[in-house]
Amino acid sequence: MTNPFLARLASGALLCDGAMGTLLHQRGVSIDSCFDAMNLNGRESVVQIHRDYIAAGADIIETNTFGANRYKLAAHGLADRVRDINFRGAKHASEAREVAGMPVFLAGSVGPTGRFVAPFGLVDPEGVRAAFREQIGALLEGGVDLLVIETMGSIDEMTAAVLAARDVSDLPIVAQMTFADDGRTVGGNSPQQVADALLDLGVDVIGVNCSVGPRRVLEVLHELSALLPEGTYLSGQPNAGWPMQVGDRMIYPSTAEYFGSFVRNALDLQVRILGGCCGTTPQHTAAMRSALDEQRPPAQRRVAPGQQPSRHIELLPPEAPTRLAQVLGREFVVSVELDPPRGLNPAKMLAGARLLKDAGVEFVNIADSPMARVRMSALALCFLIQTEVGLETILHFTTRDRNLMGLQSDLLGAHALGVRNIIALTGDPPSLGDYPNATAVYDIDSTGLARVLASMNEGADASGAPIGMRASFTVAVAADPTRDDLEHEANRLHRKLAAGAHFVMTQPVYDMATWQRFVDVYERLHGPIGVPVVLGILPLQSHRHAEFLHNEVPGIRLTERARERMRLAGNQGRKEGVAMAQDLLLEAREQVHGVYIMPSFHRYEVAIEVLEAVPDRSLAAALSR
Repeated sequence: MTNPFLARLASGALLCDGAMGTLLHQRGVSIDSCFDAMNLNGRESVVQIHRDYIAAGADIIETNTFGANRYKLAAHGLADRVRDINFRGAKHASEAREVAGMPVFLAGSVGPTGRFVAPFGLVDPEGVRAAFREQIGALLEGGVDLLVIETMGSIDEMTAAVLAARDVSDLPIVAQMTFADDGRTVGGNSPQQVADALLDLGVDVIGVNCSVGPRRVLEVLHELSALLPEGTYLSGQPNAGWPMQVGDRMIYPSTAEYFGSFVRNALDLQVRILGGCCGTTPQHTAAMRSALDEQRPPAQRRVAPGQQPSRHIELLPPEAPTRLAQVLGREFVVSVELDPPRGLNPAKMLAGARLLKDAGVEFVNIADSPMARVRMSALALCFLIQTEVGLETILHFTTRDRNLMGLQSDLLGAHALGVRNIIALTGDPPSLGDYPNATAVYDIDSTGLARVLASMNEGADASGAPIGMRASFTVAVAADPTRDDLEHEANRLHRKLAAGAHFVMTQPVYDMATWQRFVDVYERLHGPIGVPVVLGILPLQSHRHAEFLHNEVPGIRLTERARERMRLAGNQGRKEGVAMAQDLLLEAREQVHGVYIMPSFHRYEVAIEVLEAVPDRSLAAALSR
């Protein structure tokens, strides 16, 4: 499947954000400080700046990691914090996107080392490449969607950065050189030399940033457009002119309106990525957004939060079984997990759901504030997806946050809204999340919740009082076949099934032997499981991602073989992760009744790639029972 960023780029121009350092400086950070270090001790400021750019209309936001390589960080005594600064920079941008709820792309910003590469300088090219590899690896681990290698004045250093990126990832690369007033780079390279070199490197977008303002950037873009083959994507992100120091402030002359004019001229050159560099602000971005939308038909313009059109709502009849209930055990069920946004706007999640529906997915799982981090109500998002997108949902419902009265009230409301596929969960403890001092309720656990749901399906609440009619909930429970004590887990699952669950959904596994070991233990203790099983699959993105999940995320345990395959995959980690998931999926069809896929970093296209391994949904003969 085409990378979603490149697919989106093919459909029209995208707007990138503007300066980060300028806005941090405006917030009181000294111009001599390490702006990248704000990822460690200034999270709120960094996240807010990202949010301001998204609100202004940016389609792409760049991480606050421009100078986060070992050479530049060494000047601030931070050479040993490369991973932390870049990883957190990516996470802060991701947090801003989640809070905003808009489908923006996260670009890992990679700037120059500030050192001259041999033979003109003293730094070994391999050392520079290793430094970029270290930085880009951490950005990849943090979940960026693409890389912007920018403000490079030397083709040699750009080459080292691009090769480093290819060493560790297959992410799209936007390669931007900076040019002086004489039309050449600091290293003396002409636009022709830059064009030739970047074409040879095979980058996805060739561009110009910073330089000496919009006029010079346009002139270089004009030259590049004449030198590059038709269909080559161009980018332009000028600074706001030559800065002037006024007191302790840096003042840039180019106005927001002037940048609006830059957009109109750049579009005439077929530039596909537009944005700002030093001195630009969300006001510049907003002016560029307006100018960009003026050139588009209304259907292609960005829809702001709160402006989504309303739709006619059709609810499931009270007595009707869900589609999931109808196909469980008869078809190979496929679901994909979505996490609710951390803010008010569900636009990105709805866009993801539409992408999955267009690919043939019928069901989506909606998590309930996973890892005890505050997110939009999972029930509310289920309702929006079912009514606006037309995908049936499986609601993760935890007992952590509601007492027994609140649990039942929400379940009655969910049923009325047509959200009737429920996985009964206890929930991650608050100590893991944003509010470690919050009080967990836990009046009942997941087994008790399954029992409440079963009682409602019989027409009564937990106290036995009638609720007017029988409910039609389809009830799932969880199982973790990766636990050390399989007998304990088997006994827990047996109690859940006895409480009235209709099917089982597992934690992610990485080979079917793991599941079979659990089945063997369960059958020895309790006989056949007796209900359909939907296996969890979490595609891996890179070796670092694999190690992070294995060592730091509760409930996820990789096999040694999976870890080794990801280590050997190198820069093809995403492809190897998809291949591993596809192999597991094909093998799972012989033993279970479906899968649910948990794509990391909201990369729903990865789930779609995995599902390409199953062209039909008929159950294997062994499961036709």
